[in-house]
Amino acid sequence: MSITIRTVHAVEILDSRSRPTLSVTLAAAAPGNDDIVIRTGVPAGASTGSREATELRDGDKDRYSGQGVLKAVESVNGEIHERLAGHEFPSLAELDHELIDLDGTTNKSRLGANAIVGVSIAASYAFATAERQQLWQSFFGFVGAPDLPVPHFNVINGGVHALNELDFQEFMLAPIGAPSIAEAVRAGSEVYSALRSLLHSRNMSVGLGDEGGFAPEIAEPEEALDLLVEAITTAGYTAGTDGVAIAIDPASSEFYSDGTYTVAGKPFSSDEMIERYAEMVKRYPVYSIEDGLSESDWPGWQRLTSRLGDTIQLVGDDIFCTNPGIISEGIDQGVGNSALIKVNQIGTVTETLDAMITCRDGNYTQFVSHRSGETPDTFIADLAVGTGAGRIKSGAPARGERVSKYNLLIEIADDNRELPFGLG
Repeated sequence: MSITIRTVHAVEILDSRSRPTLSVTLAAAAPGNDDIVIRTGVPAGASTGSREATELRDGDKDRYSGQGVLKAVESVNGEIHERLAGHEFPSLAELDHELIDLDGTTNKSRLGANAIVGVSIAASYAFATAERQQLWQSFFGFVGAPDLPVPHFNVINGGVHALNELDFQEFMLAPIGAPSIAEAVRAGSEVYSALRSLLHSRNMSVGLGDEGGFAPEIAEPEEALDLLVEAITTAGYTAGTDGVAIAIDPASSEFYSDGTYTVAGKPFSSDEMIERYAEMVKRYPVYSIEDGLSESDWPGWQRLTSRLGDTIQLVGDDIFCTNPGIISEGIDQGVGNSALIKVNQIGTVTETLDAMITCRDGNYTQFVSHRSGETPDTFIADLAVGTGAGRIKSGAPARGERVSKYNLLIEIADDNRELPFGLG
């Protein structure tokens, strides 16, 4: 069903890190419904790939240390509103292509990917409302059969997400063995609580990083893995794929320079990092590694995939940037076996779906993700369910902007008992 855009309007708001982002309000009309009004929040990343679509920031050091987004707000309220208002669009794809053509750059740098993605997300809600569907239902048939994804809870933060000495960025709990989304969320919450008690008992910090995980004063990634295994066991769960497994995101581009990875002050080559990961997989219940090597280290990625690709999930984030073309190149070259999916990384919902289709056709798994700077908007939960991605991460099982996504998954499951749960 087509919609006619009446207005689009943006304002500058704060994300979960107290940095500016956009809220976009879209008003539209459809046959039988002349009063569709949608408001969305735009996520923003901290650890970003070099080939991501470009956020438009003001650069005015007198406001928010240059991080203001008034230019992006003006893009929405000016050119985008003028192009869309009063026009009818038969599909989200046609509206998104209009936004891409209006910007006219390859990376959405003129109007700003943050401006464009806010309008695209709002429009996706509007099309679903016009069809009298929940948002997740509107994604039927695009990628795969809908399912309830396994949540991945980031419970230990490091890298650019925390102020500790831990170079690896995320250590996640993945309750793969849970029988339902509600039980998976319960497992995440109970292990998170056990981890807090464990840290407190050892006089370690229980302060939080950007995504709600703890940021203890540790430096070696194996120390974090030891803590997680102990917390999982203490909470009464089995550490492994039949209970609560572990996923890690080293975000290695952040500690890579001139062919060397520096972890806890020690240098490692690509092959040394690969062997370190292999040892981690052997010693710990690690089932997934994201960005194990740098976005520029394609030969290393190929060797990593050859070494561990038949054993665990190897997720490309910075290296793929939710870009269908780059993902296709990775599939052709044997780089990884999974792609992280971030809608603001590519800039429109349509291109995000294209990236997921590329993964499906190449037998790569899809892992829907939040950003370090979030709002309470729950778009990614609907996206993960409707596309059958099987995997989602939204941070720790704590803080409103993180748990809003997990809570929506529980509500969708309660309303739709026939939906399967699991990795798919």
